[in-house]
Amino acid sequence: MSQSVIRFPGLGLEFNPSRVAFSIFGKDVYWYGIIIAIGFLLAVIYCTRKAKEYGITGENIIDLLIFAVPLSIIGARLYYIIFYFSLFQTEVNGVLRPDFYKMIAIWDGGLAIYGGIIAAVLTTLIFCKIKKISVGAFCDLGSFGLLIGQAVGRWGNFINREAYGGETTLPWRMGLYTPDYIEVHPTFLYESLWNVLGLILLMILAKKKLRKFDGQFFLTYIAWYGLGRGIIEGLRTDSLYFFDLTWFGVPIRTSQLLAIASCVVAVAILAYQLLVKKHRPEELYVNRKAALAMAADGVETKEKGVTGKNPKDDALALQAAAELPEERKTDVTQGGEPPDETEEIKKKQPTASPEEEKTENRNESQREN
Repeated sequence: MSQSVIRFPGLGLEFNPSRVAFSIFGKDVYWYGIIIAIGFLLAVIYCTRKAKEYGITGENIIDLLIFAVPLSIIGARLYYIIFYFSLFQTEVNGVLRPDFYKMIAIWDGGLAIYGGIIAAVLTTLIFCKIKKISVGAFCDLGSFGLLIGQAVGRWGNFINREAYGGETTLPWRMGLYTPDYIEVHPTFLYESLWNVLGLILLMILAKKKLRKFDGQFFLTYIAWYGLGRGIIEGLRTDSLYFFDLTWFGVPIRTSQLLAIASCVVAVAILAYQLLVKKHRPEELYVNRKAALAMAADGVETKEKGVTGKNPKDDALALQAAAELPEERKTDVTQGGEPPDETEEIKKKQPTASPEEEKTENRNESQREN
């Protein structure tokens, strides 16, 4: 039997995928990178199609990705280096020194998802501040992309025979050689399925229009992913540890600690926002932007009912807002109110001729009598 075969003995399944997809000019291209790229592409496509529902444009997404993608890779690498620094040292004359080549050799593996997420969020904060876009709305949209990318990307771990858990006898156990044959928890599969469930949850909330405030879906993502990762991380055998610290004699897993802490904080904020603080539909960035567009075009927003309940009207309003010149826009991310368009609306109204004014005045006098 091949020592690279992956078995699911309880399910009667066997797989033997090669890590290399193909070669170009003698350089191997790995399935891991291809799978990550597929997850990224699917996430971008989905978010671009749903962007208008959050007051975001496809152009905004592309502009952000130009900065977020490389910075997220750097963040994921730095996170890994910080907590596995011993792997990036080389002994020179009996002294351990940093090996900078190893640090930049990401093709040899060593990326941590939480480092990438942290870098992506920080990049989004700065980008939205500069572009005057609601951070909460953008992060809500991005939550779908994160779940899609993570759900797909975890299958790269399957190809690489990595990110598995401890030994188990459960029916869905995964058998592989390390080099000895072991049967373990397929934790890559657990996390992939958990992300799919989280994606379905957000889709249901979005379809039922249960988003009460900007940032709600992102907090839901943080809570959901943190809960699942906190549990699944405890099953893994390749965790990054929080330096040499222990808790009751047990080493602290970095990702597990961060997952649980982020979950608790996200749940607390959600509870306050949904149970204590009152929110109105018109406070959502997408609705403020739609109202701004209608006000700029001289349309009464009350008559049109821009409350997020009429997607057709909202889409038309968003399209109009995108075509407005910059000097007529308000910083809606800072809670700004639409500009007073009274004077411009008056200018658009046709001016009555002298004869028409006399006739109108005569009619008013007759009505008063």
